[in-house]
Amino acid sequence: MAKTKAIFRCSACAHEVAKWVGKCPDCGAWGTVDEVAAVAVGAASRGAPGRRAMLPSTAAAPLSAIDSQITKARPSGVSELDRVLGGGVVAGSVVLLSGEPGVGKSTLLLEVAHQWARRPGEKALYVTAEESAGQVRLRADRTGAVHERVYLAAESDLSIVLGHVEQVRPSLLVVDSVQTMLAPEADGVIGGVTQVRAVTAALTSLAKASGIAVLLVGHVTKDGNVAGPRTLEHLVDVVLQFEGDKNSTLRMVRGIKNRFGSADEVGCFELHEDGIACVDDPSGLFLHHRTDPVSGTAVTVAMDGKRPLVGEVQGLTVKTEIPAPRRAVSGLDYNRVAMVLAVLQSRGRVFLGKHDVYAATVGGMRLVEPSADLAIALAIASAECDTALPSGWVILGEVGLAGEVRKVTGVARRLAEAQRLGFTTALVPPGSEQVKVKGIRIHEVGDVRSALRIAGLRGRRSEG
Repeated sequence: MAKTKAIFRCSACAHEVAKWVGKCPDCGAWGTVDEVAAVAVGAASRGAPGRRAMLPSTAAAPLSAIDSQITKARPSGVSELDRVLGGGVVAGSVVLLSGEPGVGKSTLLLEVAHQWARRPGEKALYVTAEESAGQVRLRADRTGAVHERVYLAAESDLSIVLGHVEQVRPSLLVVDSVQTMLAPEADGVIGGVTQVRAVTAALTSLAKASGIAVLLVGHVTKDGNVAGPRTLEHLVDVVLQFEGDKNSTLRMVRGIKNRFGSADEVGCFELHEDGIACVDDPSGLFLHHRTDPVSGTAVTVAMDGKRPLVGEVQGLTVKTEIPAPRRAVSGLDYNRVAMVLAVLQSRGRVFLGKHDVYAATVGGMRLVEPSADLAIALAIASAECDTALPSGWVILGEVGLAGEVRKVTGVARRLAEAQRLGFTTALVPPGSEQVKVKGIRIHEVGDVRSALRIAGLRGRRSEG
């Protein structure tokens, strides 16, 4: 007779071990090793001869015979969320929205449920396991999301939630959050690896079998990743990340995974006391509109996913007697700013060894891509020379350690966005002559020194 042998498998990396361990020896994750179904050890399990073929319940069909309309997206009523989802919500899909506490996840999904229920014949069921029904009603009153076809259930038991689904028969189900739901048939505590996996698997099966679109709220860890087992992201169809600074009203939804469209789209929102609103044109939020040019400012265009965003970089230099001058950065990559300062001094002959240097973005924009290097360099040089850059200029380019200006991707799309906002002149890396944007005069610069010369920043310099 064949013997059975238990297998222990890591839910994060699928590594198998002979016995249970608290820490996976392969990926190093804690608490992810679980016992899986036992396998037979013997003659019957040694290969294919011991297996019997079974008749499938559904015959395989040619790919050309599959109806493509099955996965057609339906607009959710929130335009920026539809942009990230690839056009809208697909029936039978499971979407996971993760984000830090207080960023606005519940407010956004309550607005989605409200917009969904406004359509004739549509129902939305909002399940909250973290708040009471009264708390959700207060938020709905404040944001104007009260509707007769938005149903609310304050439950944490998955079996009762499935009963609510059978009674209400919604076309959209929102679960807030998946880490606070309890699957009675599964072991473990609420929020544990086993429970989260069981709840997500059950809701995914419900979505596929009934055609209900399911939106899940997920918690994040200290590192910003989705809490729970890694298989949670594999079970769902779409993974979205909700980001935002608590000191700013701007919120961003980024696509991490999307089986129905592109995974590099970004949606912009603005969080107010009376709800959350879509920001169709976020570029204006990152610019300080002024009448006269000011020294120490430069404008660039960053690509956030496929979306060009025009932002402003500001620099300030202050002479100091401290042996180690201060370097303060906000909204930029500190290491890249330090590299740009070194290139400015070595290749551009802008000496900043006796100056405190401050560099920041406007409007809370996070600008970390290398295409902003040249704008950072010219903003700091402009502040040091006390000479403003000409108005209507936009600056693109990555700066190398040799002082050269390197190519960046999507130059045509960046310049088209700048032209739409009224910019007339662009400094771009060499090799961009094929880019033709009506209304913008293009200057190609091969190195930092050439950029400083074209910008008229070769005047007053510190001599170190």
